[in-house]
Amino acid sequence: MLALFLSVSFSSCGKKSDINNTISISGAFALYPMAVKWAEEYKKIHPDIQIHISAGGAGKGMTDALSGMVDLGMVSRSVSQEEIDKGAWFIAVTKDAVLPTINSGNTGINELMLKGLKKSDFAKIFLTGEITDWDMTTGGSNKEKINVFTRSDACGAGEMWAKYIGKKQEDLKGTGVFGDPGMADAIRKDKNSIGYNNIIYIYDINTKKKHEGLEVVPVDINENGVVDETENFYETIDDIDKAIKQRKYPSPPARDLYFVSKGKPVNKATSDFLKWILLEGQKFVKEGGYVELQKESISSELKKLE
Repeated sequence: MLALFLSVSFSSCGKKSDINNTISISGAFALYPMAVKWAEEYKKIHPDIQIHISAGGAGKGMTDALSGMVDLGMVSRSVSQEEIDKGAWFIAVTKDAVLPTINSGNTGINELMLKGLKKSDFAKIFLTGEITDWDMTTGGSNKEKINVFTRSDACGAGEMWAKYIGKKQEDLKGTGVFGDPGMADAIRKDKNSIGYNNIIYIYDINTKKKHEGLEVVPVDINENGVVDETENFYETIDDIDKAIKQRKYPSPPARDLYFVSKGKPVNKATSDFLKWILLEGQKFVKEGGYVELQKESISSELKKLE
C-alpha cells in the first residue's frame, strides 16, 4: 500500500545534521518516492553517506529547510519571492504533474471519458460550487452528488491545481484529507468523489497502469466538448509522462519539482548528492514514474551548484 511505503526505507532524523556525511530531507509527497529511489541508488556507490527522508507536504519541506531543521526540503510548487527573500535556494531535479482523479466506479464514467471536463468545469466544482451533481458535468447518467476532496496539508499538489483554475490552495472547496496517500484512499472509497493527485500516487510504476479504484478525468484542453486523440494520454504512466515532456498537458498543473535549502548548500555531501541527481540520477527518473529534465535545464541547474 502507498501509505505503508511512506513509513519504510528511510526515516527522518528530525533536525539538520551537523555530521558531514549525513543528509536530512523532508517535504513534498510528490517528490518523496523519487528521493527515496535516488537515495537507495546513491548509497550503493557511497555507502558511507546516510540519507534520512520523510514526507509531510511541500509546506513542511519549505519550513524545515528555511528553519535549518533539514539540509534539503522537497517542494512541488514554485518558490515564492518571499521565500527567496528569506534565503531559499532551490534547484529543479525532475518534473511531474497533478491530475484530476475520480473513482473508477463512477456511474457516468463513460461520458466523462468521452467528453472530459473543461478548466471552467473544474473551477465550478472546486472553487464556486456551481457544479454539484455529476450529471451537470456531461449531461450523462450519473445524477449523484459530487463529493469533492482537497488537501488539508500545505502542499504543492493543491497549490498547482488551484493555480491551474485561477486561485490558491486555500480557495479550494472540499473535504480536506492529508497527503497524497490520503487523497488516493478517499477517492478509492467513494464512487462519487473527485480530487487531485500527483502521478506517482495514481499509477503503479510496475504495471504502468492506474491503481485499482482510481481513474483520471481527461482534461478537455481545447474546450470543444470532446476528448480528442491529442488529449487522450492517460492510459499508462508512460503516456502521461510523454505528454508532459512534449508539453501537451498544461503547466500548471504540470511543474518542476525542487530541492530547497537555506542558502546554497555548504555540506559537501549534500552538494555531491545534488550533482549526482542532475547527472547520473536522471537515468532513474523514468523508471520511477517521473519526467527527466531537458539537457538545457540540467546545465542551468548545475550552474547553481558551482
